Amino acid sequence: MDKLNCPITNSLKLVGGKWKIAITYNLRKGPTRFGELKKTLSPITQQMLTKQLREMERDKLVIRKVYEVVPPKVEYSLTEFGLSLGPILDSWCKWGTENQDIMQNIFKNR
Repeated sequence: MDKLNCPITNSLKLVGGKWKIAITYNLRKGPTRFGELKKTLSPITQQMLTKQLREMERDKLVIRKVYEVVPPKVEYSLTEFGLSLGPILDSWCKWGTENQDIMQNIFKNR
């Protein structure tokens, strides 16, 4: 299988990186305002969060909804495509929970 057709490579192009999986995980709860996301994902910078959300919007993972109010209100939510990552995130959380002690030892010994 060539790199262009590898399902892992292609999916990592969409959700890889330091923040996109965490953003996706936090948006599973429903529409979330930018400020709430930034606070939850601290120490992410405003610039990085904006960049990641724009890429995720471009890649059809996130919907950005702007409310015409003062002060401006913007909410982000997952598309159906973004929500389809749910079972993967559930499995990843289960794996992380089951292996937490091993990972803590690894991090401690770095």
